[in-house]
Amino acid sequence: MLRDTFDGAAERYDRARPRYPRPLVDELARTAALGPDSRVLEIAPGTGQLTVPLAEFGCQLTAVELGPSLAAVARHNLGAFPRAEVRVADFERWDLPDEPFDLVVIATAYHWLDPRTRVAKVASALRPGGTFAVVTTHHVAGGTQEFFDRSQRCYERWDPTTPPGFRSPTEDECVTDTGEFVRSEHFEGVRVWRGAREITYTTDEYLDVVLTYSNHLALDEPAREGLLSCLRELLETRHGGRVTKRYLHELITATRTGT
Repeated sequence: MLRDTFDGAAERYDRARPRYPRPLVDELARTAALGPDSRVLEIAPGTGQLTVPLAEFGCQLTAVELGPSLAAVARHNLGAFPRAEVRVADFERWDLPDEPFDLVVIATAYHWLDPRTRVAKVASALRPGGTFAVVTTHHVAGGTQEFFDRSQRCYERWDPTTPPGFRSPTEDECVTDTGEFVRSEHFEGVRVWRGAREITYTTDEYLDVVLTYSNHLALDEPAREGLLSCLRELLETRHGGRVTKRYLHELITATRTGT
C-alpha cells in the first residue's frame, strides 16, 4: 500500500516535512481545552510534527503509528515528555483502552483510513463532549508558481499517474468535504479553521520534501531519479536554486455527542 512507503523514509520525513504552524496548534489547543488533565490520542503521528507541540501542553498523550521506523523517531523527539507514548499499531485494528480520550486528532493522514469505519472508530475512542480534530494540508497556487507550472512537464514525462495539464488549485478550490462529520450521529458542532503559509526551500531541501510524498516514493528507481533530475535542472537553471511553496492547512473539529 502507498501508506506503507513512508516508513522507509523516516529520517528524511523528520528532517524535511514542515511542522504545523503555531496558529493551528493554538486553535486546536483552545478548542479542545488542552491541559495537564487532558487525555489525547493522535492517529498516524509520523515522526511527531504535531505530536511534540501537543505534548508541550502537558497532556497525557498516546500516539498510534503504523510504521516502526517512524515511531522510533517520534519516540526520540518526545524524549522530553514522559507523559507521551508511541504505540506501533494500525489504528483500525488497535484495541481501544477502556478509558476514553478527551481529544482524538489525525494530521494529514485521515484519507488513509477506511471511510466505511473511521468515524465510528474515532467516536468509540472519545468521551461524550470530547473533540475530534482532522488536519488537512493542501498544496495550492502561490509562491514560485512559474516553477510549479513548468514542473508539470517533468511529472508528465516521469510519473504515469500525472493528470495531463494539471495546475495547482487555488485556495478557494481546496475545501474539504465535512459531510461525513455533519451527517454522523456521533458528532455535532463541526467547525473549520483555515490558514495558509509559504515556505522557501533550496533545491536540495525541496527535493528532500518531495521524497517524503507517497506517490514519489512509489515510483520505480529510474522514474524517480529521472523526475528528481528534471526538477533539479529546472530549479538550478530557471529559478536560482530556490523555490517558495504555498500550503493551505485546514483544522476540522467536531464534538462527540452524548452525555
